[in-house]
Amino acid sequence: MALAVGSGAFGAHGLRGRLDAYSMSVYEKAVFYHFVHALGILLVSLLARTGGIPIAAQARVGWLLLIGIVLFSGSLYALAISGVRVLGAITPFGGIAFIVGWLWLTYEALRAVRAVRA
Repeated sequence: MALAVGSGAFGAHGLRGRLDAYSMSVYEKAVFYHFVHALGILLVSLLARTGGIPIAAQARVGWLLLIGIVLFSGSLYALAISGVRVLGAITPFGGIAFIVGWLWLTYEALRAVRAVRA
């Protein structure tokens, strides 16, 4: 999360005036998704420690969210700063990692609820 905050501050102060409106919006989107999914990793950790999901699921979901941050936000950071639009081809793979991570979290949480009820 500190990296997301630092990236946001860098964008707001270090890149203002250096990027056009499109590139700045791409950069801001990267920061937003980075921050939200970093919070998601914290949420997954808390759920695992409170019994909301199994500990083993924490690692799987956490890795998927981290991979999503690297691929999705990382490619958008690079695209915004470099202007190399082909980097946008990497972004959907990060999005897929985010989606799979959240779906896996849902599956594991529902499984844990059913186990408690049984």
